[in-house]
Amino acid sequence: MAKGYVIYNPMAGNGKAEEDAKLLQMILDEDLEYYDMTRITNYAAFLSGMEKGDYLVIVGGDGTLNRFINDTNNIEITQEILYFPAGSGNDFAREFGTVGNPIVVTQYLRNLPSVDVNGKHYRFINGVGFGIDGYCCQVGDELRKIPGKKVNYTGIAIKGLLLYFAPRNATVTVDGKEYTYKKVWIAPTMHGKFYGGGMIPTPGQDRTSGELSVMLFHGAGKLRTLCVFPSIFKGTHVKHKNMVALHTGKEITVRFDRPTPLQIDGETILDVTGYTAKAAVR
Repeated sequence: MAKGYVIYNPMAGNGKAEEDAKLLQMILDEDLEYYDMTRITNYAAFLSGMEKGDYLVIVGGDGTLNRFINDTNNIEITQEILYFPAGSGNDFAREFGTVGNPIVVTQYLRNLPSVDVNGKHYRFINGVGFGIDGYCCQVGDELRKIPGKKVNYTGIAIKGLLLYFAPRNATVTVDGKEYTYKKVWIAPTMHGKFYGGGMIPTPGQDRTSGELSVMLFHGAGKLRTLCVFPSIFKGTHVKHKNMVALHTGKEITVRFDRPTPLQIDGETILDVTGYTAKAAVR
């Protein structure tokens, strides 16, 4: 009889992921075993204990998915993989309109794009954010250390735009062609459509296309940027072509003239001056 192996991130969803994981017992109504993914040190050994007909359920947010795809890199997983969204952003699930329900994600965890940052190599499932989005993740990480403190990324972004974050100058190279931009506020490269808790920086991006899209919010001052910025939650910011640039390609490099926080599927890396993202080879 098939058995479900549930791995959850206890830190996801403001610490509620383990509680949410228990709901699967009622939803799936099958024999389930639960494991804290922060205690799994060897996925090859863990997965070797599963039978051919068993399946895996990942419980957490986008950061949890990112951790899983990087911890299992170069490991062949033959079992079916489900995902139960239990994070604070759930941007991957939002793309499929299935927030709150387990979905089969086996095919979407294969042939993933990668990014090189500060000499390290990562795979990603949604996108790489560079600029005020990375700054927001940095501030959010700091706020989570305060007991009972809720993180409001929209509020952080607005305060950052008005007070704390200064734009950078950027050089962007897409499949060998170079572009330069001044006063860049954000420069994410996307595999999916959503990131940052519902923002749609590249509304035309298709994760099955074999290409990535980079979007730059640039050239405007604080107040003008603040007026247009909320439209990113609807994807209509792209209409402001004097402030928003879009490029699509298989290899994208972004360089800033000053160190800036960067985030990969919500996971923060500090003091970054550039990154190179590559679509998966198909």
